[in-house]
Amino acid sequence: MKLSAPIYHLKRHAKLMARDENIPLHSALDRIATREGFKSWSMLSSQHTDLISAQQIYKSLKAGEMVLVGARPGHGKTLLSLEILIEAMKKGNRGLFFSLDYTSKDVAKRFTMLNANEHHFDGLFVFDSCEEICADYIIAQAHNEPQGTYIVIDYLQLLDQKRSKPELMVQVTALREFARQKAMTILCITQIDRTFDPEVKTCPDIDDVRLPNPVDLSLFSKACFLNNGIVKLHSL
Repeated sequence: MKLSAPIYHLKRHAKLMARDENIPLHSALDRIATREGFKSWSMLSSQHTDLISAQQIYKSLKAGEMVLVGARPGHGKTLLSLEILIEAMKKGNRGLFFSLDYTSKDVAKRFTMLNANEHHFDGLFVFDSCEEICADYIIAQAHNEPQGTYIVIDYLQLLDQKRSKPELMVQVTALREFARQKAMTILCITQIDRTFDPEVKTCPDIDDVRLPNPVDLSLFSKACFLNNGIVKLHSL
């Protein structure tokens, strides 16, 4: 059964409910489970055991890494990427969000969904939706950023949508070298192929990444995949 949000988000909602309504946490968890179509939280959690939070993912990442974040539409890949960026900014790191898909209103809405205030990160967070976004553009904009900066690219398959831009493989290679040289962490949101069948496997993997143009995915050190509230992190 598909969850309305990753399980760690549901836990957060339960904690807020318990606090606001002055009820035991286990009662709040059961209420959330009922809304999701389960009789109790224990039944929900037993069916969604392969989980990892944005905070755990953030702690596992190292400066200079390139990370894929993939899911079918509506399963939370952009929300998770933004949450990882927020975790980085909580530690004082700069966070750059480049998107060829989102608007500033979309980003503000996601901050609200994550119970975060975008203005708390003034001076750290940069949102860029320029139509010229590609590897060269991102590198130029981030060139003077400090080590430890986190960059989210939304999304991989749009980087070479214009014929005037270099091939996707060339761009990913350039981003990989830039991340290493500057000790920055780059998360690339990626589409998942329509052939992915959740009845065959619970979550997409590297073989399900949609690649209309060739890319050597070994350039990425990690990949995070989402489906129906499940989040899995793999080393590549």
